[in-house]
Amino acid sequence: MLSLVPDLLVRGALTEDEAKSIPLTVRGSSREVQWLIDNTKVSSADLAQSIAQRDGFEYVALDQVRIDPAAVSTVPVSVCRRDGVIPIALTGKGGLVLAMQDPGNVLAIDDAQMSSGRAITPVVAGAKEIQAAINKYHRSDKELSALTNAISEEVQQRQAATLQTAADDDTAPIVRVVNLLINQAIHDGASDIHIDPGEHESVVRYRIDGILHEVQRSDSDIHAGIVSRLKIMAGMNIAEKRAPQDGRFSVSTGDRRVDLRVATLPTVWGETVVMRLLDARSAPSHLSDLGFEPAQLEAFQRSIHKSHGLVLVTGPTGSGKSTTLYAALREVATPEVNVITVEDPVEFRFPGINQVQVNPKAGLTFAAALRSILRADPDIVLIGEIRDAETAKIAIEASLTGHLVLATLHTNDAASAVTRLSEMGVEPYLVSSALTAVVGQRLARRLCAYCRRPTSVPIAQAQQMGLAGLEEIADVQVYEAVGCSHCQHSGYRSRLGVHEIIEMSPTLARMTLDGAGAGDLAAQAQAEGTVPMRGDGWTKVREGITTIEEVLRVVS
Repeated sequence: MLSLVPDLLVRGALTEDEAKSIPLTVRGSSREVQWLIDNTKVSSADLAQSIAQRDGFEYVALDQVRIDPAAVSTVPVSVCRRDGVIPIALTGKGGLVLAMQDPGNVLAIDDAQMSSGRAITPVVAGAKEIQAAINKYHRSDKELSALTNAISEEVQQRQAATLQTAADDDTAPIVRVVNLLINQAIHDGASDIHIDPGEHESVVRYRIDGILHEVQRSDSDIHAGIVSRLKIMAGMNIAEKRAPQDGRFSVSTGDRRVDLRVATLPTVWGETVVMRLLDARSAPSHLSDLGFEPAQLEAFQRSIHKSHGLVLVTGPTGSGKSTTLYAALREVATPEVNVITVEDPVEFRFPGINQVQVNPKAGLTFAAALRSILRADPDIVLIGEIRDAETAKIAIEASLTGHLVLATLHTNDAASAVTRLSEMGVEPYLVSSALTAVVGQRLARRLCAYCRRPTSVPIAQAQQMGLAGLEEIADVQVYEAVGCSHCQHSGYRSRLGVHEIIEMSPTLARMTLDGAGAGDLAAQAQAEGTVPMRGDGWTKVREGITTIEEVLRVVS
């Protein structure tokens, strides 16, 4: 078997240094592809093209061809996922074109041939592109519709109690419905699942990149069964329907383990369910992944690397505050320091960090937990949220006694966090002494790099919005969302932070001590170089990362 290295070098997909690092015993062997995946940055598409060139097969870019749904349906999704293949076309002679990364995998070809009953013509495609196509074309929608219709007919002949009992039967259709809803949400990259009851219909929506998308409507008769099944999975009381409940469970799909936080709320048409999907792999590993501009990143890193002080991350619910703090912890948590967190709930579990989950029913509130952990010799303390005056005062006192305290606070901007602490009853002189920095942030959707389209904004309009300076005379070029198969035709893929960072200077500390308002503090911070959130948003618009509409949507 010939090595792929020469062709990858010609394509520019592999550097000379990377090529030199490949052991001679690996080159040209069956282990070469996996070694390249694990140890280099060669893309799956480049690997596939080189394999096709070496073995004499046709290469297919799956994101640029039309895949025939009729062909896809000939091979079960379980076979496609297990073998990493997907049928893409039917041939005139009763054959099937099968996309696969390794066309020499005769076992996978045999599986596809036996399940489809057709002769197989293999073509080569990238492994990631194959997985994306499987997720796209083997969606759960049709199976969900068939199952919900079947259950609706069954419910008409049964009492609700019977359905709730069946919700704990692993072979029951209601179990398959719930599993499909969760698995599809994970594959779609959803952060939340909403299951809302109505008078006649139950509606399922996924929150993807901060926006809710409706994915399923079914007869309201099956809603009680879905809720009961989820309550059983989350360890909740299925008999209690008049009070809100909270629970948690985990699921595994492929090589991923995802935690789901479940909350129910009684409404006039039944209980609504919201599930938050917590995937540890989605947590950013570096602060540089969050969208900080270079000056902002430098300022934030200065703050979190100090030995003591209070660093606050502010913003509304769902603005990524916890994600920012977790990324900060990854940077500062070393074996030489003792890190303890107090959270409600613990969203991501990290090795080497002591994480405490509050339990008000047992008397373990934020304040009670903080009083206890300060006796456990911490160097760094993370507080999931400062909710009351007692927690705020303990956090301030901890930061003044040699601890670095990282915490979140619900305010509209960074400057408001300073006045909010005073309003909570913390003396201004303590705030001015303890506070090191405040980060205000929002999450904006990131433009899809595959389909974004350049456009221009008239200079007068750009200047009026603050998108351009007065010295500019030409129209401002930006990008707009279009939509393609890579982004489910939304025009956006993933999100990034829009930030503002206020570092407490002597002047700001003195103003805080004198009781200055949020407006005066913000003006002084901007005079000292702080870029406001909307200004940071405009920077990202001009860089082609997001759109004007997104900045206006997330920054008031």
